[in-house]
Amino acid sequence: MWPLAALLLLAPSSGHAVALEKPTLSLRPPWTTIFKGERVTLRCDGYHPLVVELRPISTLWYLGHLLLPSHGRSIEVQAPGVYRCQTRGAPVSDPVHLSVSNDWLILQVPYAAVFEGEPLVLRCRGWYDKAVYRLHYYRDGRALRYFSSGANYSVPQARAGDSGRYQCSGTMRLPVESAPMFSAPVAVTVQELFAAPVLRAGRAGAGGAVLRCETRLHPRRRAVPLQFAFYKHSRVVRRFDWAAEYRVPEAEAGELEAHWCEAATASRSVRKRSAWPQLPGRGPPGDPAATAQGPKAEPLAPGNQPLSFRKSLPPTSAPSVTSAPNATSAGPRAPAVRAPGAAPAACAPQTPLDPATGALKPEVDLLLREIRLLRDLLSRVVLGMRGPQASPEPGAAPGTPEAPWAESVETSAAGS
Repeated sequence: MWPLAALLLLAPSSGHAVALEKPTLSLRPPWTTIFKGERVTLRCDGYHPLVVELRPISTLWYLGHLLLPSHGRSIEVQAPGVYRCQTRGAPVSDPVHLSVSNDWLILQVPYAAVFEGEPLVLRCRGWYDKAVYRLHYYRDGRALRYFSSGANYSVPQARAGDSGRYQCSGTMRLPVESAPMFSAPVAVTVQELFAAPVLRAGRAGAGGAVLRCETRLHPRRRAVPLQFAFYKHSRVVRRFDWAAEYRVPEAEAGELEAHWCEAATASRSVRKRSAWPQLPGRGPPGDPAATAQGPKAEPLAPGNQPLSFRKSLPPTSAPSVTSAPNATSAGPRAPAVRAPGAAPAACAPQTPLDPATGALKPEVDLLLREIRLLRDLLSRVVLGMRGPQASPEPGAAPGTPEAPWAESVETSAAGS
């Protein structure tokens, strides 16, 4: 448990108890990695009110969980570890990690957190400031930048994608130029300045509506001012302004789902847009609870028939076929449709007779007629090739023409 520096904290004007913010711990030079034997200065800046003290101590310093003997606002250190400080009556500060290296090459990164839109500067430094040549910077094992001699790598406006493990390599003259040497990798994280905004809708008087663009700044950057803009589809309905609310005209109150907003810093270095609005009584887009509130479709249509989303075809009556000039001209027949839930019909023996009348079925009768016509046609063709024949006597019953192959069989039998 961290020791307390005061029992009671009084505001100078009212005498009421107030809550103090944690102090700010700074580092000079502003790098978290130093060479062995070097020293850096830590400074603790915080509010110092009138207090009733147990002991006259202004600042407490910690290395890990160890309380250091110094009580000034700044101290010089050279040991590696995690440093914190605490002013009178305030919480403990955020930590500063100090690393000490004995390598020829180190990569120095800022001690303070870097937020979106802020500059990020990395420094590749040789042993006790020896010149570095053929300098390369890397992020997550991929080369970023090359310099012929020592130079810092900087990103003017950092983004979340700039986070990663950085490393540098280069050569030094000791006294001749050495082989490439690599620094130890250092993790760098770009902090989120503010969360993506959420657009919420509320009702206003006279049938209108009010849209509010809500976001949340990081606790360490709560003083950063933000501006807001509102859009309908891709059209700007209100340009960037300090107000986070927009009154929708009454004529467009029924189209709230088409609006969205954007939050940005004054310099536009960081801009983030919202999703579609959250309407009163509905959850966020894609929320299962919001989807469940909508009306549900009935599983069955009237008549207990399954609903179908296909467009129904117009009813047509199929004409009954009585005769056709050619059996091959008939189109394909539609397969019989079995009713849902009905048992498949048993395979009954096929019969050419109509069970209702006892006569031949129309399609069977038609097929027989076509066969007779085809046989007569073939007979006439064969008889025409052999020559004219005597026509039958008047009054004689028309006989069936004999097949030509039957006569040839009889002739060959007589000759034998």
